[in-house]
Amino acid sequence: MDGSLAIVTQGLMKSYGSVWALRGVNLEVRRGEIFGFLGPNGAGKTTTIRCLLDLIRPNGGTVRVLGFDPQTEPVAVRARAGYLPGELHMYDNLTVEQALRHLNALRENKADWSFVQQIARRLDLDLRPHIKYLSKGNKQKVGVAQALMHRPELLLLDEPTAGLDPLVRHEVLHLIAEAKSEGATVFFSSHVLSEVQEIAERVAIIRNGVVVEVAETDSLINRAMRRVSVRFDQAIDVAALASLPGVKVLKQDDARSVLLQVEGRMDGLIKALAAFPVSDFETDRPSLEEVFLTYYQRDRTEVE
Repeated sequence: MDGSLAIVTQGLMKSYGSVWALRGVNLEVRRGEIFGFLGPNGAGKTTTIRCLLDLIRPNGGTVRVLGFDPQTEPVAVRARAGYLPGELHMYDNLTVEQALRHLNALRENKADWSFVQQIARRLDLDLRPHIKYLSKGNKQKVGVAQALMHRPELLLLDEPTAGLDPLVRHEVLHLIAEAKSEGATVFFSSHVLSEVQEIAERVAIIRNGVVVEVAETDSLINRAMRRVSVRFDQAIDVAALASLPGVKVLKQDDARSVLLQVEGRMDGLIKALAAFPVSDFETDRPSLEEVFLTYYQRDRTEVE
């Protein structure tokens, strides 16, 4: 395994009875990067993460995590990882502090307790209540704290901000970014695509158990279609613009105003517009959510 890679999967396959959750997942996650893993419910995100930790066994393919095979050296992998599951279960009769101290003891007390307290303050997490009395959001804070508290080499986070209010969600993103700055690799799934766009350097899109795209976040967005609004000083014939490769006229309010859709590079359109008296020009770059929904819509169309 290449030493610059934290995670490598090749042809990873997993079925639950007759249902195939993973159909040959290929991934390479670099050491020290924040990697977003996107897909609709049931696409295979959680199954992939569980295979990385040997919490479930794949039907086929290979997995390497930090240079180890999770199936033959699961303790070595888990000792170096911080894991936040999508559904977190803890001992209800313990207080938050007791639960975190218990988990720290299982990790041979690697976490500095002052750092645990610092995380708790930043998340506005009270360490005194019993787990059973916590709201869903506060239980999520406990999950985030236990994943981060021992400063692991690898963070595997399944929907880390689920159930959190906006202020705490923002703080969690800060904690993730700080972990990365200290050298950690972060692999996380999320439905809040604006968060992925904010902190992930690269993303993978998975659908029907297959990774259909892996790209740098900005590159993926830049490759998608843009909407361009142009207003002219005088009436023009838009046929010259509509005939350009990758350009489609979406709307024409009058002979002086037009809304275009542009796929790919903007160079051809810019050069064509130089021949016209342009008074206003606006471009709207798609969000990561729009890119993701494009893939999801393709999936639905293929099924139909």
